[in-house]
Amino acid sequence: QVKLVESGGGLVQTGGSLRLSCAASGDTSCISAMGWYRQAPGKERDVVAGISSSGGTHYADSVKGRFAISRDNAKNTLYLQMNSLKPEDTAVYYCNADCATIVQGVGVVDPYWGQGTQVTVSS
Repeated sequence: QVKLVESGGGLVQTGGSLRLSCAASGDTSCISAMGWYRQAPGKERDVVAGISSSGGTHYADSVKGRFAISRDNAKNTLYLQMNSLKPEDTAVYYCNADCATIVQGVGVVDPYWGQGTQVTVSS
C-alpha cells in the first residue's frame, strides 16, 4: 500500500506560480513512474506531466514550457513547479504513483492516487 498526500495548491493570479508537492509513504520501494493529473469541473481527469523512475519526463502540450515535474527519491516526494499560470489551469490536481510488483511471476502495476489539491488561477 502506498499513501500519497498532495500540498501546495491555492489561489493565484494569472501569470503567477505555485509549487505542488506529493509526499509518498508506505511501501514506497515499489513505486516506479509518478505523475500529476488534473480535473476541472465537468471535465475528465487528464495527465499534466509524468516522470519515470530514471527521471525521464513528459508533459501535456498545454503546459510545456511552463510546468516542470521532478522527484526526490530520497525524500519520496514528487513536485510540480507551475509558472505563468493561466485561468484554464484551474483544477484539482492529483498525484499518481505506479506500484510495480511481481505476482506469481507476472508483472503487476497498481496505481495509487492522492486526495487532490485545488489550484485556482484568477484572471
